[in-house]
Amino acid sequence: MSRTSRLTANRLTLAYEDRTIVDQLDLEIPDGRVTVIIGPNACGKSTLLRALGRLLRPQGGAVLLDGTELARIPSRQIARAIGLLPQTPVPPEGITVADLVSRGRHPHQKWWQQWTEADEKAIGEAMERTGTAELADRPVDELSGGQRQRAWIAMALAQDTEILLLDEPTTYLDIAHQVEVLDLVRQLNRERGRTVVAVLHDLNQAARYADHLIAMKAGRIVAQGPPADIVTADLVHEVFGLASVVVPDPVTGDPLVVPSRPWQPPSEPGTATPRATERDAAPAGQA
Repeated sequence: MSRTSRLTANRLTLAYEDRTIVDQLDLEIPDGRVTVIIGPNACGKSTLLRALGRLLRPQGGAVLLDGTELARIPSRQIARAIGLLPQTPVPPEGITVADLVSRGRHPHQKWWQQWTEADEKAIGEAMERTGTAELADRPVDELSGGQRQRAWIAMALAQDTEILLLDEPTTYLDIAHQVEVLDLVRQLNRERGRTVVAVLHDLNQAARYADHLIAMKAGRIVAQGPPADIVTADLVHEVFGLASVVVPDPVTGDPLVVPSRPWQPPSEPGTATPRATERDAAPAGQA
C-alpha cells in the first residue's frame, strides 16, 4: 500500500478450537475505500471480518487500529471507530426497529447526557436511507428477512463510524434491495469518506462496487487489488473452481464473470449434437 492504513493485520492466525482457519495473514485495509472480500464457503472471509471487528480473539498475531492492538483498546473507543454488521445478528426479544437502530448511538453517549440532537439526526437519517422509517414501531422479530436485514444495516449506519464492516449485507434481500444497499455503501464512501470492508458472495457485485478486492481461498489471500487488475478467468478458476469467461460489464466496464455453458441434455438419437464453439472448448483463462 502507498499510504498508512488505519486497520491492519500482522501475522494473524485465527482458529476455532483446534482448527486453524487463517494462518499468519498480513493485511492492510485501504483507508477511505470500499474493500470487498470474496472466496468460496469456509475459506475464512467471515472469520477474518470478525477478527477485524474484535469479535474473535486471534490465536496468534494481531489486528491493529492506528497501530495499537485491538485487544489493548477500550471497547467503547473501538465502537466509536469500527461499526460491524455480523452475518446472523440476533435481536433482543420484542425490540422494535426504532429501539434497535437507536442502540447504534450507545458508543457516542455519556452517562450525564444520554440523548442529543446528533443522536436523533443520525437515527432518522439511517432509517430514511435504509427505508425502515415506516417500520419504526414494528417488532424486529416480526419482520421479513429483508426488512430485518435493513433494520440491522440502519443500526450500523446510526453508529456513524469511520470504518464499517459488513458481513454479507445483501443476505435475504431481493435484487432491487441488494443494489440499493450496495449503492448506499458506495454513497457513504464517496460522500463521507467512510472506509468499508464487506464480505460478498456475488463476484460480479463485488467487482462492480469494490475499489479494492481481496480474493481468499483456504485461509490465505490469493490475490488483491483493483477488480480490473485481478479478476480474470484464471483467478475465478483458482479460487472457485469455475470455468468462466471474463468480459467488460456493458454498463460500468468493470469485469463481468460469465460462467461456462449450462448443462444440456444429451441429443436424442438421430439429431445433430450442437457443435462446441472454440470459446466453449477453451480451458479457463484462455477464452
